[in-house]
Amino acid sequence: MVERAMALGREAESMIRALALISAEEGHLTRLYLTPEHRLAADLVRRWMAEAGLDVSEDALGTVRGRLAPESGGRNSVQRLLIGSHIDTVIDAGAYDGALGVIAGILAVREVIKKHGRMPFGIDVLAFGDEEGSRFPATLLCSQAVAGRFDPASLQVESVDGVKLEDALRAYGKDPAEIPAAAYEPGEAVAYVELHIEQGPVLEQADEALGVVTAIASQSRHSVTVVGEAGHAGTVPMNLRRDALAAAAEVALAVETLAQRNADDFMVATIGKLSLSPGASNVIPARVVFTVDLRSQTDARRIEAMNWLREEILAIARRRRVTAWIERTHEAVARPCDPALQAGFATTIGRHGGKSAIHLPSGAGHDGQAVGAMCPIGMLFVRCRGGISHNPAEFTSVRDMGLAVAAMIKFIEGFDPARLGRLRRADD
Repeated sequence: MVERAMALGREAESMIRALALISAEEGHLTRLYLTPEHRLAADLVRRWMAEAGLDVSEDALGTVRGRLAPESGGRNSVQRLLIGSHIDTVIDAGAYDGALGVIAGILAVREVIKKHGRMPFGIDVLAFGDEEGSRFPATLLCSQAVAGRFDPASLQVESVDGVKLEDALRAYGKDPAEIPAAAYEPGEAVAYVELHIEQGPVLEQADEALGVVTAIASQSRHSVTVVGEAGHAGTVPMNLRRDALAAAAEVALAVETLAQRNADDFMVATIGKLSLSPGASNVIPARVVFTVDLRSQTDARRIEAMNWLREEILAIARRRRVTAWIERTHEAVARPCDPALQAGFATTIGRHGGKSAIHLPSGAGHDGQAVGAMCPIGMLFVRCRGGISHNPAEFTSVRDMGLAVAAMIKFIEGFDPARLGRLRRADD
């Protein structure tokens, strides 16, 4: 079993490296949605799916789907287990984020086909194209469409280079009018599972290769604008200044304090982008615009925290005689992972490791947040070195990837849609 897992891990690593070669920048991995690089990556994934024995198609938003039909006459002939992740990247990315989940799904289903032919239920492996939101100011577009939750207004959003999503889709060879057909029929998708690198240090600190995800964090992103008054850096006394940057700096400390006070809820808060004007070394900043990314394991705690922060920002603005306002740019609800799917992953991990599986939340967003509006979701985390992600130093070992694929195989073999239904009804 260990030798087979290592072989699967080496195969996964080879495929990871092949995908990583597809990039808009030589020497850096950048693969954005609906670009020529996305097309090349999607074509490679299509080839791998076909070679694994899956029937391959692609929907109107570019999601590549590899389908395994259920066994003939099976009692679950309508129901499908979905396995997926994404093939887009951030700018200057690591090679494992998203890609490993797609590759692991393909390898796992290939092995199931070799051993069993077909299962009593159908299986779809999904390669989404827009999880990161690196090109357009929207995320989870592909998985929202799969879940029947795509907002047509998103077609009008513009990329950083001024291209509307609708126009980008047409240039990619897609018809936006066909997007509704990307959705699964009610009851068709019985569950969605995703294998992903942890993107954090918990598994490494616990010396565990794999972990079971309990929930995907609730998150919101806001744009904060602070407007003061420009002035000469040498002639305006400190007590008479209306310094927008000084006010923003006080807000930054409030953001940090907010998350520290709610650490029991795994709350984190980040100011990741800031711009100021006029932007001269001898001029007091008159205008500052910055982002606030707030994440929590529960929607209620996140909303409560954001309400507190909004009042704090306004109080700081009054005290410093500046003007401030806050605009929400993104929101995703917390998405708990289904107890039955958690139990299924825990069982497969136990078989490999000989001990109870570690359970942990995901602070990062994933396609499962969107798909979870349609069906139960589950996630399996894989250890990554140093907890580093969204960084060229991102790394997961061959051994851990092999154990992850082996666990996914066992999960598929033990999956029973009927049992999932019974456990969910017991929890209702």
